[in-house]
Amino acid sequence: MSIIQRKLFSGSFPLLNIVRRLVALSTKAEPLPSSGTGAGASQQPTRTTNPTPGSSSGTERKSIVPPDYRFVYREFLPDPKLEWRNPIREKLERLDMLDRRSNIDIPEFYVGSVLAVTSSDVHAVGKTSRFVGICIVKEKCGLRARFILRNVVDNQGMEVSYDMYDPTLLKVEVLRLEKRLDDHLIYLRDALDEYSTFDLNMEPEILPEGAPVPVNDVKVTLKPRPWYARWERHELQGVANIDEHTNEKKQRKAERVATPWERYDLMKEYRKTIPEEEQKEIFAEVHSQLHQLEMTRKKMKRKRTFVKPTKLA
Repeated sequence: MSIIQRKLFSGSFPLLNIVRRLVALSTKAEPLPSSGTGAGASQQPTRTTNPTPGSSSGTERKSIVPPDYRFVYREFLPDPKLEWRNPIREKLERLDMLDRRSNIDIPEFYVGSVLAVTSSDVHAVGKTSRFVGICIVKEKCGLRARFILRNVVDNQGMEVSYDMYDPTLLKVEVLRLEKRLDDHLIYLRDALDEYSTFDLNMEPEILPEGAPVPVNDVKVTLKPRPWYARWERHELQGVANIDEHTNEKKQRKAERVATPWERYDLMKEYRKTIPEEEQKEIFAEVHSQLHQLEMTRKKMKRKRTFVKPTKLA
């Protein structure tokens, strides 16, 4: 027997040990079916019961995952590209993400929400820095999930990119929870400064518990060219004056490169998304811990909003 075969049988490779641990966690031991004959078979008669219409068996009792989890916790879904998929890496990343969320409160936010992020900075006074801005990008998945905040400070546009699960993040606050009409707000770089200016000492706007996330349908006004991108070639709903800065030549080029038939391409849409069955399986795996973190966040929110009455003399 060679040295490699001995190591394989003895379990000396650390990668094999990790794979065995993951398989042991994901699978459960099922009892073997008892045969009717043999010395070890029980002599007690089996009893069959018909399940009632309102009851469910033990295998069907699963945690009820809210349908909005695929929007709130979008980073838990893996990348839909097949060449980048790795089930073991994805499972380990989800465990690390849950562990990180148990140490820092990462609230619900979307593109268009106003956030305040406090992070550790060795070059800042007090070793911490706080930045307030509007979220213009929220992208990627897993431990590589990130978002970009934009604000105008002293007539100068500033953008800071944060990794959502970066250990240097100390606190993430949502000052204004809302959505916008587009999936990204990168065009704010070419818009007037008033759409990206927010007070650094802005107070949080608390929504009532259970209220839907409001959608801000404001349409920004772009500055004259040059622009960061050819926005006339993007189907943007949050921009008001693209046609004012687009001549006939640029309009013809935009129509020439447009692909309106892609909205009906079912296979392209399928390749860009994760199947619903796989989404349910992923969120059922992390639902219990995420639900517990949500309950803890709500308790802390009630403590902050509760004002203790002063004792009268």
